[in-house]
Amino acid sequence: MEEVFDGEEFEEEELELFEHYNFIIDKGQSPTRIDKFLTERVTNATRNKVQNAIDTGMVLVNGAVTKSNYKVRPLDEVKVMMESPSKKTESQPEDLDLDILYEDEHLMIVNKPAGMVVHPAHGNWTGTLVNGLMYHFNQLPELPGNTGRPGLVHRIDKDTSGLLVVAKSELAMSDLAGQFFHHTIERTYLALVWGEPKDEVGTINTHVGRSAKNRKVIEAYPDGSQGKHAITHWKVLKSLRYVSLVQCNLETGRTHQIRAHMRYIGHPLFNDAMYGGDKIRKGTQFSKYKSFVHNCFAMIPRQALHAMSLGFVHPFTKEKMYFEAPLPSDFAQVLEKWENYVTYEN
Repeated sequence: MEEVFDGEEFEEEELELFEHYNFIIDKGQSPTRIDKFLTERVTNATRNKVQNAIDTGMVLVNGAVTKSNYKVRPLDEVKVMMESPSKKTESQPEDLDLDILYEDEHLMIVNKPAGMVVHPAHGNWTGTLVNGLMYHFNQLPELPGNTGRPGLVHRIDKDTSGLLVVAKSELAMSDLAGQFFHHTIERTYLALVWGEPKDEVGTINTHVGRSAKNRKVIEAYPDGSQGKHAITHWKVLKSLRYVSLVQCNLETGRTHQIRAHMRYIGHPLFNDAMYGGDKIRKGTQFSKYKSFVHNCFAMIPRQALHAMSLGFVHPFTKEKMYFEAPLPSDFAQVLEKWENYVTYEN
């Protein structure tokens, strides 16, 4: 049996607290119930944990959702998304001012400001969203297998603003993770990008993965030779001569997906230092224009990217839920500044 374990946690929007396993069943494998098979072969798995993954549609056999009584057969391809074992963390609860747009007994929707790290990591043990969530969840039972990081199913970058859904129970977490896994979560971002795309709408369908030159940077690999499959649908909402306001809808949620994809098509995000957007990419050589752009950089000292909306099915009521977060002030102000510039300065 060949076992392929992807040790990297899913990042950006993609199941931060879940591990991905692929199994190709041996030719000599005797028929075995899949729940028993996975319990024996997945590290730290329990029968209940495996059953929960199957019930929430996070176990696929040959690309299809399966049931616990299915018996694996030779050459079956089994894909599993399973909750990671708990990890030690040095984070502590902090009384942070979280912008909670919605909350019930099962989940909450948080509007994260730019500059806030989502979860503790090296160099960021305090002031993270999780520190605030730990304080908020102080009187609630701790979620099994999620010590110190309550309810996280996905994340967004430190300098990206916008919406996150947080689960408040293990079943809610598994159900929401399943919706991410099956790409049924609706996610809309707003981005200010350099230049004016020649088309009004488009789809970017390439693999993305870490650059060999700089492991912090994600590259697009159109030939699929590296990385993971990523799809971004985009639409121009407003053309402002040298920059454009673009709506991006994700089918997948890879690390830096929008940032890498927009650079790939020649329109990096405004003031995205990691992807070349912090330099003047379009416009004139006049000093007045250069001064204007640098003033805009100072106004929004981050990539101009906002997670505007989230749509999903409620894990318990099965109602369709939809939430929007308005543009934060830095993004709104720089957009207005560009609108005024192209209207009155030229």
